[in-house]
Amino acid sequence: MESYDYLIVGGGIIGLSIARELKNRFPDESVCILEKESDVAHHSSGRNSGVLHAGFYYTANSLKAKFTREGNQEMTAYCDEHGLKINKCGKLVVATNEEELQGLKELKKRAEKNGVKLHWLKEQEAHLIDPNVKTCKWALYSPTTSSVDPIEVCQAVKAEVINKGVDIRCNTQYKGKLNEQIRTNNGTFTCDYFINAAGLYADKIAKDYQFGEKYTIIPFKGIYLKYAKNKSDVKTNIYPVPNLANPFLGVHYTKTVNGSIKIGPTAIPALWRENYSGLGNFKFNEFFSILFYEAKLFLTNSFNFRSLAFEEMKKYKKAYFINLSFKMVKHLNHKGFGDFMRPGIRAQLLNKETLELVQDFVVEGDNRSFHILNAVSPGFTCAFPFSRYVVDGIVKRQGRKLEKDKIS
Repeated sequence: MESYDYLIVGGGIIGLSIARELKNRFPDESVCILEKESDVAHHSSGRNSGVLHAGFYYTANSLKAKFTREGNQEMTAYCDEHGLKINKCGKLVVATNEEELQGLKELKKRAEKNGVKLHWLKEQEAHLIDPNVKTCKWALYSPTTSSVDPIEVCQAVKAEVINKGVDIRCNTQYKGKLNEQIRTNNGTFTCDYFINAAGLYADKIAKDYQFGEKYTIIPFKGIYLKYAKNKSDVKTNIYPVPNLANPFLGVHYTKTVNGSIKIGPTAIPALWRENYSGLGNFKFNEFFSILFYEAKLFLTNSFNFRSLAFEEMKKYKKAYFINLSFKMVKHLNHKGFGDFMRPGIRAQLLNKETLELVQDFVVEGDNRSFHILNAVSPGFTCAFPFSRYVVDGIVKRQGRKLEKDKIS
């Protein structure tokens, strides 16, 4: 049996960043990450778009608004300092009709409240940034939106935390809690403090500690389609006006870290947690549980789930998917698109009592454990400041003083 001061389950960007923050504050205390896969960033952290968001989508009083703004700055600086690839290409948000101009105005208001740079551009000015962009009269330009390689970033943070003395145990899956012991397929562990950063399985693990009782994870599958013809037909990220009633941003153009172009993602309701393709990772208990809640959402039509589900399923048809993206550009070659890319799963938290998708980060914990229940997009962008928030919460629950309290 092995024992640590802090034991983290989950080797995605959140788990890695929390380990980094813990060792920065408490260099002499032992930290271990348990990761069920053969390496870190195997799931959401390594399958996301790679976009570093600026922070103008979120309401001013939300954790997402604060941490996205700070996280964008910190992750950009981290990439620059460590020589990691970053494409500082910016982002245009466009309107397809007069009605959507109201949506642009709302995003501009949020940007101003959040202290995020976001500029009004006339249609002709938007063409100076990307000659191919199509918008109705006006567009918004975000100069601080960038693209990175999420796996490269996670590997850099992994190397950093290992250098600081963090143990990372891959191929080690959490199997449950027995009294104070953490059971895995690779031995038993004990710890002074347990941290749950398990992403798709965070809600299930939290329930072992009597947390997250009113929540469950509903997985949504995100797929991108690569534009294989060239890298030059689109110059910047191009996004539509989103439906702010749900947490999805709609099909958009992403400029990757190497300048490639892709469209997506979908937000297709998945039927089990790692429902990437075919029957891979199928689990009966997950299937029936998720199907139960998706059926409830369908019947009640909470947050317009019914129309969302029908709309998203249609995106499996390649031609339909491509046509959606054509609303935002003047011309692109229909035959220039290649294959669907490696899918990702969004671990979206559902409030079982209200049947609403939770829009902001959610954490719960006490003096022995802490649980990150909802850290979906833009969780990657937010990872560094969010990890400070998490460690602040842990320190308070342990009855330790924060560094700023010690100074004062």
